[in-house]
Amino acid sequence: MTALTRVTDVVAFHGEGPFWDEERERLLSVDMLAGAVVELGADGEPVRHEYGGVAAVLRRRLDGGLVLAREHGLQRLDDELRPVGDERHALDDPAIRMNEGGCDPQGRLYIGTMAYDVTTGAGTLWRFDAEGGMAAALTGVTISNGLQWSADGATAFYSDTPTGRISRYPFDGATGAFGDRSTVVSFADGEGQSDGMAIDEEDGLWVAFWGGGAVRRYDPDGTLTEVVELPCRNVTSCTFGGPDLRTLYITTSRDGLPEGEVEPEAGSIFAVEPGVTGAHPHRSAV
Repeated sequence: MTALTRVTDVVAFHGEGPFWDEERERLLSVDMLAGAVVELGADGEPVRHEYGGVAAVLRRRLDGGLVLAREHGLQRLDDELRPVGDERHALDDPAIRMNEGGCDPQGRLYIGTMAYDVTTGAGTLWRFDAEGGMAAALTGVTISNGLQWSADGATAFYSDTPTGRISRYPFDGATGAFGDRSTVVSFADGEGQSDGMAIDEEDGLWVAFWGGGAVRRYDPDGTLTEVVELPCRNVTSCTFGGPDLRTLYITTSRDGLPEGEVEPEAGSIFAVEPGVTGAHPHRSAV
């Protein structure tokens, strides 16, 4: 594993949702609560795209362009990250917003919601399909975070942060349904809370830890195999990128720091080469 490097200065207050856009060979991430997307191209200079409200999840579309999950709906973007058409509204409760998600191998888009006041069980993991349908994949969740699929597409890995665990579900690719939950790994007090998650070609789960200052890798059986320490307490998410998908990019946040605590590097993007190749990100049919 190479040494951790800081690849940007502070580019976000609450950096989240990093995504490697293979089409344009660029890293995209969100400043979630500021409603902005940060674009990092080959020149290494961040470019900020402002949308307002919330910018939660960004994925490339199978039919071209990208889709951005916002506070209460979905917005299509062109390759220059400009809005295309009207926003597709999905939520009508102002107390609930979109948070995290991802695409299954079939192109369905899943976005988890949460209450602004973090009410237990107020969130839902919503499934959106290409035909315009929307259905609940999981209900009674609190803070949807990491969501990834195994290489064979038969298992979904998911984190509802306050539960203190990473869960696995048998996944039906034909219907998009989640089966009965089991636990991959549970976390001890003091480790931090599981946040965003990446997956490598060996189905290894790279989990960012909010309040834990690290990204940790777990085998599918829950065995801890690697730890990447960061100089920031609130590590939010990670993704594999670069032309060969062998660089792990990591986002961090200035949000939620204890009063008076100063972290000059929080809100920066970091990178490390962990010696494994990431899985190719699934594209959205939505």
